[in-house]
Amino acid sequence: MPKPPEVLHLDRMATPVGEGLLVTDAAGYLRAFDWTTHEARLTTLLRRQNAPTDLVAGPAPAAVRSALDAYFEGDLTALASIRWRTGGTDFQRAVWTALCTIPAGETLTYKGLAERIGNPKAVRAVGLANGANPVSIVVPCHRVIGSDGTLTGYGGGLERKHWLLSHEGAAFVT
Repeated sequence: MPKPPEVLHLDRMATPVGEGLLVTDAAGYLRAFDWTTHEARLTTLLRRQNAPTDLVAGPAPAAVRSALDAYFEGDLTALASIRWRTGGTDFQRAVWTALCTIPAGETLTYKGLAERIGNPKAVRAVGLANGANPVSIVVPCHRVIGSDGTLTGYGGGLERKHWLLSHEGAAFVT
């Protein structure tokens, strides 16, 4: 008998850079964070990276919302308190875990991230995994920049990436 789909809850919250979408599971883990302007991508990533799920409207845990609010209000350490988990491949999860080692206010190149996971020739694969990160901001894919210091792709849009890095006090080339 097939396992029933996992129920995930979808909540929405206002942020300084647009309305955010929070997807959490029954245990309170953040499973995805994206923007309403990219809701279709969020559902695609959830479908690709997880067992069958049902996405229903429901509140995110107060601790998740509070930590995100604190981050946007200037407490750059608040995101570390958010428990998250993802599907994806072992390689993707290794990249996402490595992203969490980039402190707020700092950036890293795709090459540097590939080196950090012990696979220095996997720059393109690291870029693809970075782009498939379902838990943006909390798993800080926005902190990865081009080798020349310029802002490169961000699923939420370069304007948001610029805002997030400026909010964190990171140096980058515009």
